[in-house]
Amino acid sequence: MIEKTNISISIRRQCQLLEVNRNRLEASRQKMNEDDLSLCRLIDEIHLQAPAFGARQIRDLLRVEHGISVGRHRVGRLMKVMGIEAIYCRPRTSIPGKGDEHKKSPYLLTNKEIESPDEVWCADITYIPMGGSFCYLVAVMDWYTRSVLSWKLSNTMDVDFCLEAFREAVEISGKTPDIFNTDQGSQFTSEAWREELGSHKIQLSMDGKGCWVDNVFIERLWRSVKYEEVYLREYRDLHELECALGKWFDRYNHWRPHSSLAGHRPWEVYRPKGKNPIEKEEEKAA
Repeated sequence: MIEKTNISISIRRQCQLLEVNRNRLEASRQKMNEDDLSLCRLIDEIHLQAPAFGARQIRDLLRVEHGISVGRHRVGRLMKVMGIEAIYCRPRTSIPGKGDEHKKSPYLLTNKEIESPDEVWCADITYIPMGGSFCYLVAVMDWYTRSVLSWKLSNTMDVDFCLEAFREAVEISGKTPDIFNTDQGSQFTSEAWREELGSHKIQLSMDGKGCWVDNVFIERLWRSVKYEEVYLREYRDLHELECALGKWFDRYNHWRPHSSLAGHRPWEVYRPKGKNPIEKEEEKAA
């Protein structure tokens, strides 16, 4: 179906015409051996528990807690492949990258009261281990209700699957937010991302580099999905992972009570049948 040797039509364009996800044409391009994959899983677990730890501290924990002797350069290399880094405040984080392709935006949520759904959405990408390989997961979340509006998997960290997730979120919600918050990853500073959100007249907001607290709600989502689903199973392939995550996100949105929502489920606050249950609780308290 896809002709990889066709020089007149690119693979990307062929996929667009056939409505095929380009990321599923082949396995992950970044090959790693079994030792590296096992290390990645341990590094990811440590990073979730101690996001401020860098390569040296993770190296030391691997030695002390797991009996694994590994150099910090190898740990640093794997962290780069996984798309993670130590989280801490750095100076001069608002300086844009070189060139016009990647531009950073200021953080717009400082002291902002977010009082209703669709005022602010946020997105982030995380690493997911998968049966002898790995992939990346992006999710779009409504800030006020913590509802996951859409999510996508990819074997590459390009902007395409982020755009797919955003477009699906717009289709599902039927709305667009006033502000969209992300980190300063290259996917979100890219021209393609800025133009897509600009076409909907959405303001772009970005965390300070290394400041996880600026996007804390989706960081907590990653912790939940990994400890409650990903780390409990061994997925054979992308299809099995996708099915498992689909069930987990459905439970998260529609079944699991959320403490920040007074015990209500995210989707019943995002799309309530009748009056917003949070407003009802506030009226009773008054």
